[in-house]
Amino acid sequence: MEHVLGLGCMICGRQYRPDEVAYVCPHHGDEGILDVQYDYDRIARTIDRAGLAAERDFSMWRYRPLLPVAADAAVPPLAVGWTPLYPAGRLGRELGLQRLWVKDDGRQPTASLKDRASALAVVKAREQNAPVITTASTGNAAAALSGLCAAVSQPNVIFVPANAPEAKITQLLVFGSRVLLVDGTYDDAFELCLKAARTHGWYNRNTGYNPYMTEGKKTVVFEICEQLGWQAPDRIFVSVGDGCIIGGLHKGLKDLMALGWIDTMPKLMGVQAAGSSYLYQAWQDNEDVLTKPPVTAVTVADSISAGLPRDRIKAMAAVKETGGAFVRVTDEQILAAIPALARATGVFAEPAGAAAYAGLVKAVAQGQIDGAEAVVVLNTGSGLKDVSGAMKAMAQDGTQGEKIAPEPGLLKLET
Repeated sequence: MEHVLGLGCMICGRQYRPDEVAYVCPHHGDEGILDVQYDYDRIARTIDRAGLAAERDFSMWRYRPLLPVAADAAVPPLAVGWTPLYPAGRLGRELGLQRLWVKDDGRQPTASLKDRASALAVVKAREQNAPVITTASTGNAAAALSGLCAAVSQPNVIFVPANAPEAKITQLLVFGSRVLLVDGTYDDAFELCLKAARTHGWYNRNTGYNPYMTEGKKTVVFEICEQLGWQAPDRIFVSVGDGCIIGGLHKGLKDLMALGWIDTMPKLMGVQAAGSSYLYQAWQDNEDVLTKPPVTAVTVADSISAGLPRDRIKAMAAVKETGGAFVRVTDEQILAAIPALARATGVFAEPAGAAAYAGLVKAVAQGQIDGAEAVVVLNTGSGLKDVSGAMKAMAQDGTQGEKIAPEPGLLKLET
């Protein structure tokens, strides 16, 4: 990791060597989230855009020099990354947008963007010879860790709210994780996970606590820019819960700007559910996220349900420093976005993923977007993650199958 200069505290700016602290700045308790800092001159001597064009490793590891891992570090065998970026002309025309794309990270091995962070967590844990990796999650981060650990026979323990979607809990059990169902909220699970990791010496993958998770998630924006021929879009819409994904987008874009690979910084548009809108409220009212108390989070989009976003410092910086905005959408708008996105692009998103498109629809309606802007909507998870959510969407839409008699002669169908 010669290209890593150190870790900087996002609150006080103190600098640490990578081997000096485990996860957070000790001067701020569990809130002292750190940022990985790189030697970009050294990286530029190792990798460039021409070299990437010839790279045949179509996974997140094609960007290894921009990740906090050794050049010879063993990585999990599952193919994480390089998900498709689809032109969405039909959706664009409906919204009056000339250039619109959908990045589908529901195509990952465990069907969500969280695989990117979990792949990096496995590598970092093995650097430390950790006996167990643990995380708290509403489902997707847990499934990602579970699957990546299964690929390398790494023991892991998952803390998940007992009311998480059954399909997501089933994923964990299928992969062989030890699953602890917490009779409480995601925030309760998070706190229990922190205590267990300290007590037992487990490696902690939690977002907003482990600074390396941002580094895994940032690879999605490397792909977006590379897939667009290194012409960065004007805006990227992404759903926001804990805030780690939008923080990762920001970090990745700053990496690319530092290397001179892109010329402009896209505006990051964070979309929150109305029932879990801590960051939207803080942004709208110019509140300090270090002192703002938690909110009660209730939304159909479980993957972005967070009463106290753990990566809120990075998330707020991502929006403010790029001139973006937070957008708040209702559960009804999120559910409506599921079939709208699927029918126009073939991308089936879970509620949290569809929230990003719902946010775009609202931003267009409010006049926030110029029709000539290049816009990317990031789907963070497959609709198969939460079939019950899709069923709610179809019930709201009023669409259902047609029952017919089993007699071919009676078929008189209109298309």
